[in-house]
Amino acid sequence: MTATDELAEAAEHGRVCALAAQGQRDLQRCLAAHPDLFAAGPFDGALASSIALAIAFSAPWCDPAELRLTNRAVLWGFALDWQVDHQTSAAADLDLLVRRQVEVADGGPADADDPLGRFLAGLRGDLAAVPAFATLGGAWREAVRRTCAAMRREWHWRAAARAGAPLPGLADYLANADNLACTVVNVAHWIRVGGADAHARLDRLVAASDAVQRALRLVNDLATWERDQRWGDLNALRLVDDRSVVEGELTGLVARATGLLDDLRPDCPREVAYLTRQLGYTSGFYRSTDFWGVA
Repeated sequence: MTATDELAEAAEHGRVCALAAQGQRDLQRCLAAHPDLFAAGPFDGALASSIALAIAFSAPWCDPAELRLTNRAVLWGFALDWQVDHQTSAAADLDLLVRRQVEVADGGPADADDPLGRFLAGLRGDLAAVPAFATLGGAWREAVRRTCAAMRREWHWRAAARAGAPLPGLADYLANADNLACTVVNVAHWIRVGGADAHARLDRLVAASDAVQRALRLVNDLATWERDQRWGDLNALRLVDDRSVVEGELTGLVARATGLLDDLRPDCPREVAYLTRQLGYTSGFYRSTDFWGVA
């Protein structure tokens, strides 16, 4: 590589980091505007930076305005996860939380005492302003329902385990990977910035996203085992006797996901690149750190 090549490469990295910096500033404004929703410990500046970097490197061809909604959708997923896992202790409260999110996604108003619903209502308003939402909004609403249902299901698994019931098997756990809240973000992203080819193939893109999401579920679990033990969160490593079983499953999931992506690449090259970069970036990120701040 020549000095000219290195300069060009570094300049491109700088451009993407600048894209992330603009996304981070918007997310930090969200954190400041909703102090009742985003606790200062887990929702710190590094979380905002990590989200913005992940999205910028997944879709570096976009501009800051195009990624604003995507970044905020990720933040909503983190807030939902935090409320379900760490702020909801009763099943009735969990049902209310989930019902409120689904109703807001369906177009209903957020209750005054529901900051998470108000944040989601803002997201929905931004997404509904996109012309494609008229025909594709149902796919996003379904993704919201799936995400909420998956987080509720895992909450009940943990509650049952505390009462002595067995944990789910690895296959059932992976079938519940919507609790990672990746596909719900990706659907919003594609409605916002996808072209006609992507919109016409959204069902196939969702299937590929789900495959990537299952792989990322295990990438996350392998990297955050110690934190999950401290926080009492469910982790794939609790479901097997040998870490190598999870590592082998991850290898297979990555192979299946990349196969789906290769099939889609001729029709949706940019969307496939987004998912591929998402998988690669997150796998590299988790080698050294975690998204969450210190609770």
